Amino acid sequence: MRTDSSPGTLPAREHLPAAAAGTPVLDVVIPVYNEEKDLQPCVVRLHEHLKRTFPYPFRITIADNASTDTTPQVSQRLEAEIAEVKAFRLEQKGRGRALRTVWSASDAPILAYMDVDLSTDLNALLPLVAPLISGHSDLAIGSRLARSSRVVRGPKREFISRAYNLILRGSLQARFSDAQCGFKAIRRDVAQVLLPLVEDTGWFFDTEMLVLAERAGLRIHEVPVDWVDDPDSTVHIVKTATEDLKGVWRVGKALATGSLSLDRLARPFGDDPRDRDIQDVPKGLARQLVGFCVVGALSTLFYLVLYSAFRNFSGSQIANALALLVSAIANTAANRRLTFGVRGRGGAVRHQAQGLVVFGIGLVLTSGSLAALNAATSSPAHSTELAVLIAANLAATVLRFLLFRAWVFPDRRDADAGAHSTVVASHTPSSPMYATAQVPQQPGGPYTPLPQRPVVHQQQNHGTTTHDTTQFRAGEAADGTWRDATMQLQPVRPYDTDPGDSR
Repeated sequence: MRTDSSPGTLPAREHLPAAAAGTPVLDVVIPVYNEEKDLQPCVVRLHEHLKRTFPYPFRITIADNASTDTTPQVSQRLEAEIAEVKAFRLEQKGRGRALRTVWSASDAPILAYMDVDLSTDLNALLPLVAPLISGHSDLAIGSRLARSSRVVRGPKREFISRAYNLILRGSLQARFSDAQCGFKAIRRDVAQVLLPLVEDTGWFFDTEMLVLAERAGLRIHEVPVDWVDDPDSTVHIVKTATEDLKGVWRVGKALATGSLSLDRLARPFGDDPRDRDIQDVPKGLARQLVGFCVVGALSTLFYLVLYSAFRNFSGSQIANALALLVSAIANTAANRRLTFGVRGRGGAVRHQAQGLVVFGIGLVLTSGSLAALNAATSSPAHSTELAVLIAANLAATVLRFLLFRAWVFPDRRDADAGAHSTVVASHTPSSPMYATAQVPQQPGGPYTPLPQRPVVHQQQNHGTTTHDTTQFRAGEAADGTWRDATMQLQPVRPYDTDPGDSR
């Protein structure tokens, strides 16, 4: 899929080749439950649209979620009458369960789904899947909240939709605009690795899928859509909202504790232009600055609380030294994990020792400030002491960040100017290894790796080309340092049975 390129340039991305005769490029799944009335008009309209506008072979799959009316018979009749229509029956409810089951079994390289009411204008279907076919994006979603979208729906649904997306942005730091629109697509190679990590089997399924994909650094393409509300929708808004909030809490907790193996979704190192070695452009500086400021603000509050507590039974210098020591240890640990992304116990003692040296510099600045204050006035007010300490800490903070970035937690990859190995995740659950060789895909396997480029080294003396196949453990860089340790907990697995799911 990809071709190698010289360092500092974007890798070439090729258009997905047309599949052989009989193999569809696009598989559109329509999950249904008791939709005997709307199913046939929906499928016929969608089929006519794809026949007229879609330039590749396609398939329409009806995923019946244990319907109790005549929906199964309608599905079978449509399958018999239209060659591109397939019917799939599940004996358990759950839109997420239906999508996971059908997508996992599909052989189409592009997988999509839409609601049976066809509230979304079908003219957005080709723009939805085009970035996936071209290799530009990994997932694509329709958005009713984009500025150029045209939406017709009542104020109640409008409020719920916007409130839900605000919750996602505030709690899970989601950057996509519309999680609930029933109009999404994903590349099959991405779905094979992503779907086993998604736990929900109901309406929260696609939200969870998007959050995990975004956290893993995959590219999500958004398409503004025209959307008309279906007044006859059978979705239970209150119950669905409650289940979604439970899902937000569960996913947020899993992300906070690191129990999701999102390293499986990582693209090979070098596949992202941000991995390129570009002179005078520090890597990750903006993200590290934000993390350092957040940790620093919390550490300052913690330090002031400790100083006020120690000041009740000791002098200002002793209280300052004790408070700064305790807060410095906590600050180093927090910056190690949150700001600079260093996980595991490897090097923790050395990092704390170096952090104490940085602490010593801060101690000199703050103690010197207190000494100057005491020299200026014999009995300074407590509020004055705090103001002086805050000013001194601000000065020490700038120096602390520079020392942390350049000395305590340096990016070893920057130091290895001559090493350009491509780090590739081997998606084998029982053997979390990283290799710098191309891992062949196994069609149908549960953990097919994402497209990757081998590292090519030119032999100057023989004029031959070889591939570097050095292996090392997850989290261990080529120079032996640790940046991201292997997840200690097992990834969340989907539940095949969910007695409590009434949808």
